[in-house]
Amino acid sequence: MRIMRTSLKDVVILVPQPFSDERGFFTRTFDAEIFDDHLGTRGYSATFIQDSQSRSKQGTIRGMHGRSGAGEAKLVRCANGAVYDVVVDIRPDSPTFGDHVGLQLDDSEFLHLYLPPGFLHGFQALTPTADVCYRINRAHNPAEDLSVAFDDPDLAITWPLPPTAVSARDRAAGSWRRLVSQLDPPAT
Repeated sequence: MRIMRTSLKDVVILVPQPFSDERGFFTRTFDAEIFDDHLGTRGYSATFIQDSQSRSKQGTIRGMHGRSGAGEAKLVRCANGAVYDVVVDIRPDSPTFGDHVGLQLDDSEFLHLYLPPGFLHGFQALTPTADVCYRINRAHNPAEDLSVAFDDPDLAITWPLPPTAVSARDRAAGSWRRLVSQLDPPAT
């Protein structure tokens, strides 16, 4: 497994290296030692306390979601099918504040996306069904939920497909400008 940087500060892509033969393939989907060595903190990976999975139909958009307070770290992968995954930096003191990155996660390249606390996350299913798996470092507290509309003009995310399904909660999400006005200003 190797680790690649993205254009967003602190967001990285984990790239497993599968072994294929006549039976199919085998790949290590996570290696705590490599992950922790990259972050420079022993045992950090043990702080993932929850594994979750979603299944979405083609065109479905889930997002853009985040957490206030201490935020939450996520390790995201697509176990079946393919998704277009998007991350937005919402850390006011970050040099990449307000920037976003999008990439395809699928069941053939096995890429994983790690995002530390302080990001919005969302994705769109690109295949008839797509299963997304998340490792999360904190218990969910609904009082800390943040969301921004997936089609917010200030974020200007270009989704690859027309949306076919979006939850009522995501359709009612606030604007980027509203979220920015609620965030703590950078420390001086």
